[in-house]
Amino acid sequence: MTLTLAVSRAAALPATPVVSVTAPHRPLSVRPNEFAAAIGDGAVVVDLRGAPERRTAGALLGALALDLDEALAALSPGGSAALRSATAEARWLLVTDDGHDAEWVAWHLQARGVAGARFLLGGHRALRAARIAPADASDAHEFFS
Repeated sequence: MTLTLAVSRAAALPATPVVSVTAPHRPLSVRPNEFAAAIGDGAVVVDLRGAPERRTAGALLGALALDLDEALAALSPGGSAALRSATAEARWLLVTDDGHDAEWVAWHLQARGVAGARFLLGGHRALRAARIAPADASDAHEFFS
């Protein structure tokens, strides 16, 4: 018996779309071409890239910027470090540079009951490549130095 493994070379994005844990018919991922529609539907963009990455590649205008290591506590409802807007009904659209860490955070938020947690497939790199998201590479968005 011979086992053949087929590998697709046509993959355009570094991660594959996955289905939500808590809402089976709703994808956990948002494709870059769905970014604006997700925002229009009420998703709050959460930029989980570090400050150096935001300075270099540009900040996502209008996004909530959080450190990746604090995001789970800040976006999970009921915790002592939770934001006031962190509820089970919150609709977070998580963005990291390549989408992988955002996927991890989205899975964990959904496991904690936040069914509206989703991540951007391909991350900020995919948005830049598609020239979709408004970004600002200046220091104008920084309030403290």
